[in-house]
Amino acid sequence: MRVFGQYDQNLTALEALIPVVVRLDGNRVFVSGEQPAVARAKRVLEQMNAAAQSGSSLTPDDVKLAIREIDNAGAQRIPSTLYTTHRGREIRPKSPGQARFVEAIERSPLTFGIGPAGTGKTFLAVAMAVRAMRAREVSRLILSRPAVEAGEKLGFLPGDLREKVDPYLRPLYDSLDELLDEGVVVKNLERGTIEVAPLAYMRGRTLSDAFIILDEAQNATNEQLKMFLTRLGNGSRMVVNGDVTQIDLPSGVRSGLLEAPGLFEGIEGIEIVELDDTDIVRHPLVSEIVRAYARRARKPRS
Repeated sequence: MRVFGQYDQNLTALEALIPVVVRLDGNRVFVSGEQPAVARAKRVLEQMNAAAQSGSSLTPDDVKLAIREIDNAGAQRIPSTLYTTHRGREIRPKSPGQARFVEAIERSPLTFGIGPAGTGKTFLAVAMAVRAMRAREVSRLILSRPAVEAGEKLGFLPGDLREKVDPYLRPLYDSLDELLDEGVVVKNLERGTIEVAPLAYMRGRTLSDAFIILDEAQNATNEQLKMFLTRLGNGSRMVVNGDVTQIDLPSGVRSGLLEAPGLFEGIEGIEIVELDDTDIVRHPLVSEIVRAYARRARKPRS
């Protein structure tokens, strides 16, 4: 079941992606087709078997990832499970770029994840944060986002200050809800061991023994990004995510995330991971949409 999936869905995915026919006979697998395709399928099945032996339950997405890694880099493994949710869902990187992003987070105190929508930046960062807290590597999680329209429109929204900023922070709550039981999220929010707050709330603080995430960082100015990065305290880890193609700052205001790759290149302890449309794990059309907008941006204006 771990290797083949429910109703052999992983083998069906393998046959759809590689022109082979897979047949089961007890605990043996027979693969038929042209020799190069059979060789590819064999390597994928070996990866799948090794991952299952380590305790992972595989999905068709893992089959796609294994094929992509074999074709592009010759990698010989499916990434191990990072975290298992309360619903039993196993969280793993689903592309080479996502794997690089996770490895950088594990390795470095400060990681930048820069890439288009749908590449899993926010979800993977929150998963790594929850895992770190579960392992007692940190004592609290701090999740933040810029509320870029707060200066103009916040006062027109109904409710108190928290209700006004919650729409900007909703994606972070959504990621937490996928990873943790709702009661656990509420309890940790009440205790302050999980904090979800706008970027402006970070000013003047030193954030020690914490896993800190700044999401949608393309909407932070240079000054705001500097303010946030200098909050990093002892025993903390920080992840900064953003998509430089979706900047919502007013005209003439430059995003601090645009400066980051050149500014911090070569500094030990800081890693910058750039993801692209091949790392998108949402609906397949999202990749096509991102590519269409990229082509439009490259086309000279008449």
